[in-house]
Amino acid sequence: MKFDEHRILSALYHSWSIVTAAGWSQDNPAKGQCNVTAILVHDLFGGDILKTPLADGEHFYNRIDGARYDFTSSQFAEPIAYADLPADRDAAAA
Repeated sequence: MKFDEHRILSALYHSWSIVTAAGWSQDNPAKGQCNVTAILVHDLFGGDILKTPLADGEHFYNRIDGARYDFTSSQFAEPIAYADLPADRDAAAA
């Protein structure tokens, strides 16, 4: 599978639901999806899983070929000050 940021985001957007995260809503479909999304993207494209501590808990996303990809950043009203701390599947799954 070729990495295409826009196609991946579209596929994720149409896949997220209340089944994939309890925080999901039609108004904010990315809410609560960061961990499952980071794991899925890592499984499909490799790279690294990263995290940033936020007031509501840790936020997970990916680094692929040196670039940061946060497919769930739309859940937040304010921009994220990324810390880019190393994480792994177990941390994201917790």
